[in-house]
Amino acid sequence: MTETETLARNQEVYRMAYGRFSESPDWVSFYREVLGLNGIVRRMFPTREALSLFEQTEEYEQIQQMLTRLRERTTVASETLEPTKVITVRLPKSLHEALRIEAHEHHTSMNKLCISKLLQFIDNEMIPTES
Repeated sequence: MTETETLARNQEVYRMAYGRFSESPDWVSFYREVLGLNGIVRRMFPTREALSLFEQTEEYEQIQQMLTRLRERTTVASETLEPTKVITVRLPKSLHEALRIEAHEHHTSMNKLCISKLLQFIDNEMIPTES
């Protein structure tokens, strides 16, 4: 794919995401339709390499900002439109305490803080592999 085609695809993904942002009642729906497993981004960038390159673009950054704005205005009632799942994460006490303090400093719950962190782009080099 040429650089011109890649730029056009990035802009098309942004345009479609913006359309969903304008229509979306809540962040969960937006996430599912745009960034989720069967969402616009993964359909347009089906390989890990293509997705990784897109995640480094200005368009991806703007989509993340849309998601943040929706999360700011979403009420608890609208978050229940999709069933929630619970995960248990084992972490050192020191990390738990750091997250608790960070959440307090941001005037938010640990749950919202952790969701925010999970929604962020992570470079593959920052993820340890299983031994």
